Amino acid sequence: MSVSNVSNNTAVNTATSSQTSTNSVLGKDDFLKLLVTQLKNQDPLNPTDGTEFASQLAQFSSLEQLTNLNDAIQQNMNNSYYLTQSINNSLASNLVGKNVTVLSNSVTNSGQGETNLGYTLPQNAGSVNITIQDEYGATVRTIEGVPRTQGDNKVSWDFSDNEGNQLPEGNYTFTVNAYDDSGNSISAQTFSSGIVDGIKYSNSGAVVLINGNQYNLSDIMEILNNPDGANNG
Repeated sequence: MSVSNVSNNTAVNTATSSQTSTNSVLGKDDFLKLLVTQLKNQDPLNPTDGTEFASQLAQFSSLEQLTNLNDAIQQNMNNSYYLTQSINNSLASNLVGKNVTVLSNSVTNSGQGETNLGYTLPQNAGSVNITIQDEYGATVRTIEGVPRTQGDNKVSWDFSDNEGNQLPEGNYTFTVNAYDDSGNSISAQTFSSGIVDGIKYSNSGAVVLINGNQYNLSDIMEILNNPDGANNG
């Protein structure tokens, strides 16, 4: 092996080792440094083959184009995200004061007297009951004999327990237990309704505030006018 070959191999290995220690993926800057190092250390009497060098330059050009394309795509994605977030923020402000229905199994007792517990059945059921729990997970009320028909259903609850006592203000969750005529469980989708009290903005987007609870815009199923200002909870 000639001295020039040893010099070339040492330079290339040194450049490659330096690149590998910091990044396992060969970037365009590392690629260019490798080419420059190879040219600086080549044997003047036996220079790098022109065809091979042209091939290496073509690889570098392709790598740079792909990198630039990836950067452009990422920038477009960021621009689209910020544009969508801006539009959602603007639309969300129009919801304040509106009566909306949201995908949720939670309700808040804030002294409004009663609330609606909503659920959607995919088919007619043989029996349905609703179990209500407080924020500590304790069951406070079980409502039997509720509607069993396919589609959207609502049950009014006056925030009383099984003994008829008024429950304190706070957050509650409800579960709809539906069964067909053979006793097989039927999956029910729950929802609740209320007045949008305000909008909260965050890095992840806008959320609506209903009775102190936060809901994503994607949770909204229905938007209704509320001429009388009544809070359905």
